[in-house]
Amino acid sequence: MKTVNLLITGMAVLALAACRGKNSGYDASGVFEATEITVSAKGNGEILRLDAAEGQCVEARTTLGVIDTMQLYLKKAQLQATIRAMNSRKLTVSRQIAALQEQIDKQKTEQRRFETLVRQNAATQKQLDDVVSGLATLEKQLAAQTETLNSSNSSLAGEQESLAVQIAQIDDLIRNSIIASPVKGTVIGKYAEAGEFAVQGRALFKVADLEVMYLRAYITSAQLTGLKIGQTVAVFSDWGESGRREYRGTVSWISDRAEFTPKTIQTRDERANLVYAVKIAVKNDGYIKKGMYGEVQLMIND
Repeated sequence: MKTVNLLITGMAVLALAACRGKNSGYDASGVFEATEITVSAKGNGEILRLDAAEGQCVEARTTLGVIDTMQLYLKKAQLQATIRAMNSRKLTVSRQIAALQEQIDKQKTEQRRFETLVRQNAATQKQLDDVVSGLATLEKQLAAQTETLNSSNSSLAGEQESLAVQIAQIDDLIRNSIIASPVKGTVIGKYAEAGEFAVQGRALFKVADLEVMYLRAYITSAQLTGLKIGQTVAVFSDWGESGRREYRGTVSWISDRAEFTPKTIQTRDERANLVYAVKIAVKNDGYIKKGMYGEVQLMIND
């Protein structure tokens, strides 16, 4: 029995030593993350179509669904009809003042005639003054009528501009009724189906950019001094039961504040109480999965 116990103890020591030897080349470890975007409804109405499916790769700005826009279309048609009706109410100033302008022209002719008659002593000055006074009255009437007509047209133009803004708002709502992913990625969650009612802000699906993964790891303050943004490091992901797959990664973010060591994260210095979070961008070849554990080697051995 003692021999068996000694044998088991020896095997455990060898396994522990092998494990330590295997992880001794890693400076930190962490979990792979992806940039996730939750696509929400921008409009209200029934979802007529939503083709996004979990696991589906989608392109940026490609239409994946649409929300009912019938009420918006009818409202836009009503506003356009109102604008057309306003156009018919616009007044042509030249036509409206034509008769008055003709009277003024006749009065000017009459003024010239009386000026000639006065010089020839064939008419009195009072008759000429009456003609001049009548001309001044007609010109004031013309100015007042022109101002009134222009004011009326300006008021109509202002109302039309207001309606045009409302139409532009409706056009924007119609565009927002088209459901699309803002980025290229993979659908990792779907929260709505065709036939359901969407309200502005409701989550429809979630898409993640899996082409570039980020390993979130924690390093000690001693390791921080030798690390900078843009630095290339070696990243290892699980490969089978005991293997590792190596990638080249780029340090994309380093936290500016220290925090206590997370219980689920192991660092090279087990005695460190404070660590810094870092993110390392890795080009994904399809084998790195979200949530998978990975290790980091800060110094690359070429």
